[in-house]
Amino acid sequence: MKKISQYKLIIYISLLFTVFYNFSFFRNFSLAYSFTGINILYTISIFFTLFLFISFVLSLLSSRYYIKPFLIILIMVSSFTAYFMDTYNVVIDKEMIRNTLETNLNESLDLFSSQLVLYVVFLGIIPSFLVYKTNIDYGSFKKESFRKIKTLILILLLIVITLFSTSKFYTSFFREHKTLKYYANPTYWMFAIVNYTKKTYFTGKIIVKKTGDDALIDETPEHKKELIVMVVGEATRADRFSLNGYKRDTNPLLEKQEVYNFSNMSSCGTSTAYSVPCMFSKFTRDNYSHSKAVSNENLLDVLKHTKDVNILWRDNNSDSKGVAVRVKYEDYKSKDLNTICENGECRDEGMLVGLDKIIKDSKSEDIFIILHQMGNHGPAYYKRYPKRFEKFKPVCKTNQLEKCTKEEITNAYDNAILHTDYFLSKVIDFLKPYSNKYDTAMFYMSDHGESLGENGIYLHGMPYFMAPTEQTHVASLMWFGNSMKKQLDLNKLNKIKNNSFSQDNLFHTILGLFEVQTDVYNKNLDILSTIRKEQK
Repeated sequence: MKKISQYKLIIYISLLFTVFYNFSFFRNFSLAYSFTGINILYTISIFFTLFLFISFVLSLLSSRYYIKPFLIILIMVSSFTAYFMDTYNVVIDKEMIRNTLETNLNESLDLFSSQLVLYVVFLGIIPSFLVYKTNIDYGSFKKESFRKIKTLILILLLIVITLFSTSKFYTSFFREHKTLKYYANPTYWMFAIVNYTKKTYFTGKIIVKKTGDDALIDETPEHKKELIVMVVGEATRADRFSLNGYKRDTNPLLEKQEVYNFSNMSSCGTSTAYSVPCMFSKFTRDNYSHSKAVSNENLLDVLKHTKDVNILWRDNNSDSKGVAVRVKYEDYKSKDLNTICENGECRDEGMLVGLDKIIKDSKSEDIFIILHQMGNHGPAYYKRYPKRFEKFKPVCKTNQLEKCTKEEITNAYDNAILHTDYFLSKVIDFLKPYSNKYDTAMFYMSDHGESLGENGIYLHGMPYFMAPTEQTHVASLMWFGNSMKKQLDLNKLNKIKNNSFSQDNLFHTILGLFEVQTDVYNKNLDILSTIRKEQK
């Protein structure tokens, strides 16, 4: 094989990336600029600019000492990112990377498909093999340095010429279509990995700051103890609850329970890895970050500081995303604990088994139980419910949603909602017998929503500023036992339940329910503060 320089190889690979790995980029570009008239010239120009930019970045980062493994890693990772962007129209930013790294093997297998194999083979393995077999002409250090500088200057010059030749277009493009950069493959995911790594692993020694260590519960001995169950939902959008006016009866059991449905609840993020720690933190969405979450105690720690609350986190999802690291945690994805499993799927209702003993052993303490659902975790919605909940047919029975009709996807997702309705109703029925001895309540809140093909977007995880409402408008509701109802003005609750709330309210509402006194409690963010009756 004829020898070529590493920079000529980079040019070839950059052209390969531009043509075969950036379908999503050009698909989204075409939505803004139809391929007609002057826009044909703009499309050619943006193609050339993307090619030059990729070439510049790869040339800048290349070295004779690692050029082949560097390009092979880029090609292999880019084949995966191309598949997920092309198939689900997702973007690979730092939060998506965090979500991916915190996803367990079973969830990852739900994303496996024959089409993914084709992407990896044709866009990953074959190009990687060709790079491996390429005979590269390595010059001396001086010669390679000169080649690098010459290549970078030439590419930069061409980028400048291209930008200035259609400056009016690019001025508008960079101002009006900033989101398109998220689809550039491989440059944006490379930037996202650097950003994720910097903010996750190079922040110095993490010292967890105390939160609410002044917390106390000052109750008279005759006051009933609280028994509160918090259900953290998964990928449940508000507009698929019939409680919110959805045309299908997806909440037949909850309709019969006396629940208070919050129809305008917004999520903190669009992924589990972001939303779950955010909703349990003292920070609002506007000032929350992952670094703050890991370096500050959360709601569970505040309750623990009271020394009066017995806390248990049961998880049928991936994990607690760092929320339950300092309290009792049980993994109900495991058949060793979850007694209700079938065909490799452990059901959410399995988390209720054995809770009676937990309550019995708690003696004179308040009790806070968190149940983290599998819920509507996609894309294999059809796996999320037993066969008897398959009310809406036909259903999409593959994780390749693009191969299903909109009706089939909708049916599978709505059947999973039916199963969540069943589970939440079971939680309420579980609490009812304890309502004479305890002040009982259930608070349900989904972590984020889900896209089901609207505008070609599937699943979740879009950057919040560009995420559709389907990913940020989440299902949420509360239920109260008889003694808890007496402490609340339910007429007022009926008036405010349709107000705009968000996951920012969770931290303070739970503290209010447990009547915790602490400086970190914000009455204005407690949903129930204005309807709580004065205790005599």
